Amino acid sequence: MTLDISKYPHLALANTPDELRLLPQDSLPTVCDELRTYLLNSVSQTSGHFASGLGAVELTVALHYVYNTPFDHVIWDVGHQAYPHKILTGRRDQMSTIRQKNGLHPFPWREESEYDVLSVGHSSTSISAGLGMAIAAEKEGKGRKVVSVIGDGAITAGMAFEAMNHAGDVHSDMLVILNDNEMSISENVGALNNHLARLLSGNLYSTIREGGKKVLSGAPPIKELVKRAEEHLKGMVVPGTLFEEFGFNYIGPVDGHDVEELVKTLKNMRNLKGPQFLHIMTKKGKGYAPAEADPINFHAVPKFDLSQNAFPKAKSGKPTFSNIFGDWLCDMAAQDDKLMAITPAMREGSGMVRFSKEYPNQYFDVAIAEQHAVTLATGMAIGGYNPVVAIYSTFLQRGYDQLIHDVAIMDLPVMFAIDRGGLVGADGQTHQGSFDLSFMRCIPNMTIMTPSDENECRQMLYTGHLHQGPSAVRYPRGSGTGIEAEKTMTALEIGKGIVRREGEKIAILNFGTTLSYALEAADNLNATVADMRFVKPLDGELIKQLAASHDVLITVEENAIAGGAGSGVIEYMMKEKCLKPVLNIGLPDRFIEQGTQQELHAMLGIDGAGIERQIREFMAK
Repeated sequence: MTLDISKYPHLALANTPDELRLLPQDSLPTVCDELRTYLLNSVSQTSGHFASGLGAVELTVALHYVYNTPFDHVIWDVGHQAYPHKILTGRRDQMSTIRQKNGLHPFPWREESEYDVLSVGHSSTSISAGLGMAIAAEKEGKGRKVVSVIGDGAITAGMAFEAMNHAGDVHSDMLVILNDNEMSISENVGALNNHLARLLSGNLYSTIREGGKKVLSGAPPIKELVKRAEEHLKGMVVPGTLFEEFGFNYIGPVDGHDVEELVKTLKNMRNLKGPQFLHIMTKKGKGYAPAEADPINFHAVPKFDLSQNAFPKAKSGKPTFSNIFGDWLCDMAAQDDKLMAITPAMREGSGMVRFSKEYPNQYFDVAIAEQHAVTLATGMAIGGYNPVVAIYSTFLQRGYDQLIHDVAIMDLPVMFAIDRGGLVGADGQTHQGSFDLSFMRCIPNMTIMTPSDENECRQMLYTGHLHQGPSAVRYPRGSGTGIEAEKTMTALEIGKGIVRREGEKIAILNFGTTLSYALEAADNLNATVADMRFVKPLDGELIKQLAASHDVLITVEENAIAGGAGSGVIEYMMKEKCLKPVLNIGLPDRFIEQGTQQELHAMLGIDGAGIERQIREFMAK
């Protein structure tokens, strides 16, 4: 989308932060208005993350206006809110390509721009990385400033508190900005509070504060008294005691949509010594009423018409695997009052909205705290309950030690419903579920299931729920295959696959929803296809039987080939001295970029045509 200068006269003069800093300060509100309008028009025409960026417009403008980016480092946590940052840092005209194959990355990405200091996608990394950069800047001695922006959701993660605890101890110069859009902007965010923020960030207050500490350093009882008096004074007007305890100088809350006040406060804070904490209040979806009213549904949007005040409803078609899980959860809870469902802040994405309303006493959203989610399930299992942890593949990576140490070693009956297994598409490298089969397969006591369709998914969830040990059911993002899930729940025999097509010479051992692709290739090759169902334990008898009756075995999975299900098949065959050629088809040994799922399947050769091509090339060798 190229810029219409008549519509965006100020934004046209600010294609880079250097240009932005040349504008008079009193023009910044107009720059913000134009930037918000451009963002609305851009994302509504292309799809992408929406509400978060609208809420961060003024903060983005103020940061690039006050700080000498890219020399000064501004770090965005997660990066959902970084679209305005991309627009102001020379990527405005490429915004129409965001989240598309070969287009702009959905999150800050180091390879894309020198202004993107940290590549992100998962939350709660900004303070840790920022502290590391602040320590490096201090040693470098060139006066480089470091700012970490974190949202109220991301700050719920333990990693953010670990970083703040360390920052208060190290005492390097850095600024943490809490972009708080959960609480309403109450009356304390007004003229009085803006005045207070300027006062608390100004030289007079910081001089008195630091000078007082030095004077009183030799008199512990008086020092403690003064410290308490200061906390009491600040505590009456600002909710910052927690951050002060971490060793930060807390300032706020201030109105995050008043760009001129933000600039004044940031200018003051830029020169303060030690760890600083600025608390700003913003409204998610700011400037677009439907997004303000419903920021969850407007978090990420398809293409839509701004004038309609809503985006088009998805055509009702095949249910998603998340829907299948959500329905199973409700049906299972109706039979089992000891079922407990846990999610780390992914209620909507994991299909748990209905369950959370119908079974509120069995539903636990632990916020962005994957480690806690897994070990919470451990405690519930020890207490005699049946926990189900609904978690995206990419986020289970964050609870890996807990999976091993707190669940598998004790062989506890915790089931992991792993959504977004395989390629997720537009979110790119940080979110592809490429590794879960590999990283779970090596853990003793794990039972790992890969459903090929909706009905298998439902029955496997039931199987895992009944299983008296750790289990995982791993399914992809998006719509199912069109197979109807049977209402009756029947436990599958653990470790048993099933032959779906009889052929000759070539046997395709498929794991998961690539089954339709495998069958498509098999029809053209007259190959046998086995739906293996279980990655662990493998169906050894079926593998031996197929190896004995075919010339070559092909494994297919939407997971990294390295250490994946196919590797397990080869390991088993070598152990059994079963010497047959095996071709592993799956994801290559690199991080997979963004694109639609279909584009990526074709590009990587794991669709029907790609599987057939790879087999023919293998047979020709």
